[in-house]
Amino acid sequence: MPSITIQKSKSSKLLKTSINIWFVVVVIGQFLFALYILGLYGVSGLAGDFERWNTASPHGYVDKDIWGNIFFALHMAFAAIITIGGPLQLIKKVRAKFPKFHRINGRVYIFGAFLISMAGLYLAWGRGMVGGLTGSLFITINAIFIIVCAFYTIKYAIVRKLKMHRKWAIRLFLAMSGVWFFRVFLMLWLTIWQGPIGMDLDSFQGPALNMLYTFSYILPVLFAGLYFRAKETESKNGKLAVSIFVFLLTCCIAVGTFSATMGMWLPSL
Repeated sequence: MPSITIQKSKSSKLLKTSINIWFVVVVIGQFLFALYILGLYGVSGLAGDFERWNTASPHGYVDKDIWGNIFFALHMAFAAIITIGGPLQLIKKVRAKFPKFHRINGRVYIFGAFLISMAGLYLAWGRGMVGGLTGSLFITINAIFIIVCAFYTIKYAIVRKLKMHRKWAIRLFLAMSGVWFFRVFLMLWLTIWQGPIGMDLDSFQGPALNMLYTFSYILPVLFAGLYFRAKETESKNGKLAVSIFVFLLTCCIAVGTFSATMGMWLPSL
């Protein structure tokens, strides 16, 4: 009996460690992404050089499209804010020591979630995605995931069901990270194959991009449920399998983040 308990304890610690390492890598990567957003869109916007937005987003600034430009600016501004503020909501020590900050930051995060979703839908269907219809459909799926996760995050916070609230908050964080995941996985793919295998970068379409859309916008939210089950299960093999997967995923994210930083974000600043 004691040996079984020790094995369960080790498998639980391994799962927790793998998730913590994953979280640290993601937070570092998202912080770098936030600096990129502020450096490219924020600085050029304050300087009135709105055309510079189009160096990274072909439909970022459109002449005479006032509302579209406003939506895009708000979309990017809140993207930077929530990219920095989002991870802070999931850190236990921050929640415990700064509960008021947690509540205020949470409200900003939820508001940003709804705003970014609406802006994303408008930009996808009003201006059109670079990836055409397929890109717009995946952005729509991501927006729906964000809205649903934000709704349940609020719902369970109001009724003080904190365990469910935290689960939905994690799902919301993953859904909100979809755009970041896509950039990281895209650069990982280009690094592995040393070129745009399975995709056309001019039309930004192809089977590889469809796979990356799925990996970035859909699977992270679904994987959250698998993690919750592994965390709560008595099976040490289940915990071990998820831990190994998370470790491999972390390595992929680390490589993709480095490639995105050196190949996409820093050159655009």
